[in-house]
Amino acid sequence: MMNYFKFIKTTISIGTFILGLSSCEEFIDINADPSNPTVPETNLLLPATQLAIVGNFDGVNRGASAVAQHRASGSLNRYNQTGATFESSWIGFYTEAIPDLETIILQGSVEENWGYVAIAKLQKAFLFSVIVDLWGNAPYFQVATEPDPVFDDGAIIYEDLMTLVDEAMVDMERDFNVLSSSDLFYQGDRGKWVKMANSLKLKLLLQTRNVDPAASRAGILELLENGEFINDNEDDFTFLYGSNTAPNSRHPWYANGYSTSRDGYMSMVVVDRLKEQDDPRLRYYIFRIDENAGLANSQVGEGYYGRYPGDGTSSPADLTTRAITGLYPAAGLYDNGVIPSLTEDNIYLNNIGAVEGASSNSFINALFVNGDGTGAGVQPFITNCMVKFYRAEAALTLDTGEDAGELLRQAVESHFETINEMSTSFPVSPESVQGFIDRLLEEFDAADDQGKMEILMMQKWIAMYGNGVESYNDYRRTGLPELEPLMAPLDVFPERYFYAETEMTSNQTVLGDREQIQRNQQITPVFWKE
Repeated sequence: MMNYFKFIKTTISIGTFILGLSSCEEFIDINADPSNPTVPETNLLLPATQLAIVGNFDGVNRGASAVAQHRASGSLNRYNQTGATFESSWIGFYTEAIPDLETIILQGSVEENWGYVAIAKLQKAFLFSVIVDLWGNAPYFQVATEPDPVFDDGAIIYEDLMTLVDEAMVDMERDFNVLSSSDLFYQGDRGKWVKMANSLKLKLLLQTRNVDPAASRAGILELLENGEFINDNEDDFTFLYGSNTAPNSRHPWYANGYSTSRDGYMSMVVVDRLKEQDDPRLRYYIFRIDENAGLANSQVGEGYYGRYPGDGTSSPADLTTRAITGLYPAAGLYDNGVIPSLTEDNIYLNNIGAVEGASSNSFINALFVNGDGTGAGVQPFITNCMVKFYRAEAALTLDTGEDAGELLRQAVESHFETINEMSTSFPVSPESVQGFIDRLLEEFDAADDQGKMEILMMQKWIAMYGNGVESYNDYRRTGLPELEPLMAPLDVFPERYFYAETEMTSNQTVLGDREQIQRNQQITPVFWKE
C-alpha cells in the first residue's frame, strides 16, 4: 500500500497551493540546504493533504452521485463496480493524504505546533469517516507502521474517530498558530475549525443512531448544550475551486461538462423531482444546450436531455445537445430559457423573465457579459445547511428537543443563500425563497412523523446535489428519499464500494480471500445501517 509515489492532483487549485508555498519564509530559515529539507515542514504538508483529500474525493463522489441518482453517469449508474472503479481514489487517500497527515501529527507534536496537529487530526477523522462510510472495514491502526496493514472493523474505527476529534479540540486549546497560506479550507481560523470539529462529531453521532440510539442521543444532547457548530455559510467546511485553466483549477464537473467531450448525462430524476416540487433550483442545477432536445437525442423535448438511472444504451452523437451541469455547484451557466411544460400552477419555478430560444441568451450573456460560467465552483463537505438537516433529523428520530420544522426552514434557506452567493447575476428573489419555504413548512406541519421524515430527507437530497456521498449515506441509513427503479441494472444495490484491485492483490492480509471480500462489499451493509 505504501509503495506508490506521492503526487498532488493538478485538477484542483494547485495555483493556490503554489502561492501558499511562496509565502512560507520559514522554509529557508530552517534548513541549511533549502532544496533538500531534512525535517518535514508541517506548514507545507498541510495544504498538500487538503488538495489530496479534495482531488480524490471527486472520484468517490461521482460514484455516489450515480447511486443516489443525482447524476446518470458511470458504472454505478447501473450498480456495477469492479476493483478498478475506485482504484484512483483509494490509492490517492492512502498514499497522498493519509501519510502526510500522520507526518504532520507526529512532527507537529514533537515541535508543539498544535494548530497543525489539530487540523491534521480533524482532517484524518473526516477522511476516515468517508472511507468507513463507503468501504466499511479499512486499514486504519497500522497504516503508518505496517506494509500490509490489517483491515480494521468500521465500528471500531468510528469510535477512534470520536476520540480523535476530542484530541483535536484539546490541541486547539494548547496553541493555534497556523499560517493562513497553509490552510486552504479556513485560512488558519481557529474558531472555524472548532465549529467544524463539533459539526463533524454531530455528523458521526447521527450516522450511528441506528446502532445505539441512546448513545447517539446523549452525545448529541451534550453537543447541543456545549458545542459551537457551523451556524453560518461563512463557516462552511467546503473547498472553493478557481477559474484558471493552466493549471486547471476549475470544478471537475465544470471542466468535464463544458469540454468538447462532455462527461456523462444529467439525471432526469433531478429534473422530474424539482419540477414536481415547483423548485426554482432546477434552473441553477442543469443548463440546457438545445431547446428541443429530448430523451434519446430526439428533437421533441424541451432541452432536458439526460438519462434515467440504469440506462445502459450506447451514446449517440449527442455532445452538442445533452443538458450539462449548471451554475450550482460547478459555477457553470444559469438557465434562463423558457421551459414550455410549466403552467400557471408553477409559482416558483416559472417562466417569468425567461427568454425564447431556450438557454441561448443565458449562454451568451452569462458566459461573456455577466461573468458566470467560470468553473469557480464549490465542493461542500460539512455546511451550515447540512448541520441544520442533521439537527432536524435528530429532533425527529432521537427526541433531542429542537424544533425540526424551524431547522428545516433554516437548512433550505441556507442552501438558497449559497446558490445566490454564486449567482450574482440571477439570484433567487427573497420573495420566491420565502414563499417556497412557507409552502414547504405548511406541508411539513400537516404531515405525520413518517411524512415529516420524507419531506426532510427529500429536501436534503435536493440540497446535497454536488455531494452524492452524503445522499448515498442518507439512503442507506434512512431509506429516504426512495430511489427510482433502474432501467437495466447489472447488479443489486451496492451497500459498499469495491476495494482497489491493487490493494486486493498486494496486501497479504486479504490476498487469499479477495474475490469473496469484493463480493461481500456489494451485498453487506456498513455497520451503522439499521
